[in-house]
Amino acid sequence: MIRQNQRFLTQIYVFADLLCTLLTFLVAYWLKFKSEFLPHEPTLPFRTYLMWATVYSLAAVLIGFYVRFYAPRRRKSVSYETMKIIQVQGLSFLGLLSLLYIVKEVHISREFLALYLVANIICLCIYRSSVKFVLSRFRRRGFNKRYILILGAGSLGRSFHDSIAQHPGLGYDVFGYLDDYQTEHDDEHRQHKPILGKIDDLDTILTRHTIDEVIIALPLKAYKKYAFIIDKCERAGVKTLIIPDFFDVLPARPFFDNFAGIPLINVRDVPLDELSNQILKRVFDIAFSLIMIILTSPVMLLACVGTKLTSPGPVIFKQERVGLDRRNFNMYKFRSMHVFNQTVADTQWTVENDPRRTRFGTFLRKTSIDELPQFFNVLAGHMSVVGPRPERPFFVEQFKEDIPKYMVKHHIRPGITGWAQTNGLRGDTSIEERIVHDLFYIENWTFFFDLRIIVRTVTKGLLNKNAY
Repeated sequence: MIRQNQRFLTQIYVFADLLCTLLTFLVAYWLKFKSEFLPHEPTLPFRTYLMWATVYSLAAVLIGFYVRFYAPRRRKSVSYETMKIIQVQGLSFLGLLSLLYIVKEVHISREFLALYLVANIICLCIYRSSVKFVLSRFRRRGFNKRYILILGAGSLGRSFHDSIAQHPGLGYDVFGYLDDYQTEHDDEHRQHKPILGKIDDLDTILTRHTIDEVIIALPLKAYKKYAFIIDKCERAGVKTLIIPDFFDVLPARPFFDNFAGIPLINVRDVPLDELSNQILKRVFDIAFSLIMIILTSPVMLLACVGTKLTSPGPVIFKQERVGLDRRNFNMYKFRSMHVFNQTVADTQWTVENDPRRTRFGTFLRKTSIDELPQFFNVLAGHMSVVGPRPERPFFVEQFKEDIPKYMVKHHIRPGITGWAQTNGLRGDTSIEERIVHDLFYIENWTFFFDLRIIVRTVTKGLLNKNAY
């Protein structure tokens, strides 16, 4: 019954969100004006606060529909829902502040509004996560199932079946397969669901059985059958999804674009290609770098003195690195080695017990203090606070031939720290693993992901055991 009434479920979610938001209003109002924690007499009557809370709640629902917050979320993760909640509540709050400014409602408590926003986000996250957890438990026990029919019993279809089997909490059950080459696949399907017939039997299967979604997992040479399959599924009111036979060359989250009315698959969708995300990241980079330069200026002054007193030569070491759009720039560090031929520095790795380093330089590297001048690179626009670490041109030329997708990292600005570094991939570690983490960061960038990496850098990554 639940499976057949998604619209009814959406209405329940809307009502529950409204109820949760209004109950949160009562809690926030009590904490601000009635409790002993924040004793304060309201300058406006309760009905005024209630009216604006109702406006806020309705706005959150409308914005939720606009950003597809109430679309079916069976396949969405808890982190995705959390981000959507923050997005919806943040936009609604900005809308409320705009309305208060327009109608000149200046006497409403700013502390109450802040408390209300934070309480809303926390309560909605807890309530939505709890619902998701309960539904997952029910689905594991066989309730609220959705049934899938896979077209194509080859390796592609079997891989999809195995992936579904590893996530029972999603509530999907493979009903069976349809394939025109049954004899070739019979032995392979002893551990899988049965092959029910050929592709031409699709209409009969959809008529006789309750199928929610049809997954097309056919090879490219069978593309002529797609029109027939999609037509039969749409006539039966069944959703159709296609697994491209070349999915292994696509990123985890490919983006569908449109050019001159023709749908295109964007092989590499980069969130930072959007101007709004670029502006947000750049503004944060500038603000954060200025703050860090001010806060660490005593440490940088001591590093300058220590470098100068312990070895002859310049305090700052400049080295050419490859950055955004494969353009070279000079990256700054506090010098940690004796002065030597620049060609050697550009073409050789630093190794353990490297005789070129100074004793004070070893300390700078281990504590990552030598990286602090790179905040000036950030201000100059060469780097970002968070991003893939830049490499020397000599090694880039080697890696781009030997490591698949290595050059994709240059789609965005390099960073002082990154997702790979906070997962222990610093110094003498696997370049392949670093690229995997860098690509994950590029494809899944969000502002909060940057904040998470910065926090992990401060708490885990300042002392580098791999720094030679």
